[in-house]
Amino acid sequence: MERTLTRYIRALRSAGAGVSTTEAMDAARTVEVVGWEDRGVLKTALGTVLAKSVEEKAIHEQLFELYFSREAAANAAAEGQPGEGGEPDAGQPGGGEAEPQEGASEGGEGSEGGDPVEALSALARGENPGQLAMALERAGAAAGVDEIRFATQSGYFVRKMMEQMGVEALEARLMEALSRRNAEGEAEAEALIATRSALQKQARAFVEARFEIYGRSAQDAFMNEILAERSFGALGRSDTERMRALVERMAKRLAVRHARRRKVKDRGRLDVRRTLRANAGHDGLPFDIIWKIKRKDRPKIVAVCDVSGSVAQYVRFLLLFLHALKEKVTDLETFAFSAHLADVSRPLETLPFETAMRAIVDEVGSGGTDYGAAFLELDRDFGEVIDRRTTVLVLGDGRSNYSNPRLDVFKQIADQAKRLVWLCPEPATNWGSGDSCLLEYRPFCTLLTQCSTVTDLERALDEILMAYD
Repeated sequence: MERTLTRYIRALRSAGAGVSTTEAMDAARTVEVVGWEDRGVLKTALGTVLAKSVEEKAIHEQLFELYFSREAAANAAAEGQPGEGGEPDAGQPGGGEAEPQEGASEGGEGSEGGDPVEALSALARGENPGQLAMALERAGAAAGVDEIRFATQSGYFVRKMMEQMGVEALEARLMEALSRRNAEGEAEAEALIATRSALQKQARAFVEARFEIYGRSAQDAFMNEILAERSFGALGRSDTERMRALVERMAKRLAVRHARRRKVKDRGRLDVRRTLRANAGHDGLPFDIIWKIKRKDRPKIVAVCDVSGSVAQYVRFLLLFLHALKEKVTDLETFAFSAHLADVSRPLETLPFETAMRAIVDEVGSGGTDYGAAFLELDRDFGEVIDRRTTVLVLGDGRSNYSNPRLDVFKQIADQAKRLVWLCPEPATNWGSGDSCLLEYRPFCTLLTQCSTVTDLERALDEILMAYD
C-alpha cells in the first residue's frame, strides 16, 4: 500500500503537481485514517492534501482514475478476483507488484508442462485474467515501462515486455513451424501468430496506460519547451492550439507571480512614530502595528500593434497573452493599425479570439504600413487614454514604407506615458535597414527589444509588470 501511494505521488509530480515531502507525509497519514475501501472518499481525501490549486486538482482528478483503476487490476489479479465483465474490483486500489500465484508463469516459463510457449498460449487465450495481469505487471516492471516519456517509445517498451514474457521462444517455434512447409506446420504457425498478436495487443494497452500516467505530462512539457523557443513566424497550424494553451498557462503564472510580489510589498515599512502614538494607552507596547504604505499604480497598458502581413502572427500571440492577463491588467486598451489606426478593444473583449483577430485584420490589416500616421491618430483621437501610469506597448517591425515617422508625435506620446516599450520581431542587426525607422524611434523608448518567441514575450511582459510592483 505504501508503494502504491508513493507511485501515485510520483505520477502527480510528473504531471506538474508540486507535491512536497510534507504533503506526501500528510497523504500517508490521511490514508491511514480514511483507508482504501471507499474509493470516492480516498479520492476526495487525497485531493484535499495533495492538490493546492485548481490546476493541481484537475491533474489529481484525471490521474486518480487512471492510476487507481490500474492498481485495482493488479490487486484483484494477485487475489484472483476479476470483477464484473472481466474487470477487477475498482473499489480496491491494489499494491502495485503482486506476488505470483501458484502455477503462474515466471519469465516465460509456464504452468502447462513447463513449456513457455504453451504458457504464453494460455495467457493469450485469457483462461486466467488474473495470471495475465500479473504477467504484464512483472514484464512491465522488468522492462522499466514506468520510465516512458514519449509516445514514440511505445513500440520499444512493448517489445521489451514481450521479451520479458518469453516471446523469443514462441518466435523460434513459429520459425520452426513455417520451415516444415506442410499443412500441419501452417496451422501451428497461424495459431502462434495469433498468440503473439493477442499478447502484443495486451502489452501495448499496458504501455499506453503507463504512458498516460507517467509520460503524457513529461512529453507535453518537453513539447512546450520547444514551442516556447520557436519563432512565431515558424509556427504551423498544428502548433496553434498547443501555443494557445501554453500562452494561457504562462499568463496565469505571470499574474500569480506579480500578485504575490505586490502583496508582499503592499505591507510597506514599519511606521515607528505612528505605532508608538497609537499604542500610548498600552504603555507603549506595540499591540497595533502601523506600516508606512507607498502607493503603487495599478497596471495600465495601451497596446499599439502593427497587424500588416509581416508581423500579424506576432501580434496574434501578444494580444492573446495580454487578454489572458486580464485579471492582472484590468486597464487595457488595444489599438491596431496598418494604413490607419483603430481601437480594437471591444471586439477582443466581446468576440471569440480568432473571430476578433479576423475582424481586426479585415478592418485595418490592408494597405501600406505607416507608423507616423498611426502615432498621429493615436495622439489626436485617443490621447486621453495615455497618462502618467500608462505603459505604451508597441509591437511591430518599424518598417514604414519610407513615410514620415512623425518623431515629434512619438516623443510627445513617450513624454506623456509612464513608460514606452517597443517589441520588435526582427533581430537588432536588421534595425534601421531599408525602410526601418526603429533607430530613429529608439531614443524615445524606455525599452526596445527583440521579441520573436513566447519566451521573449513572457520576459518582456514580466519586465513591464515589475514597474507596477
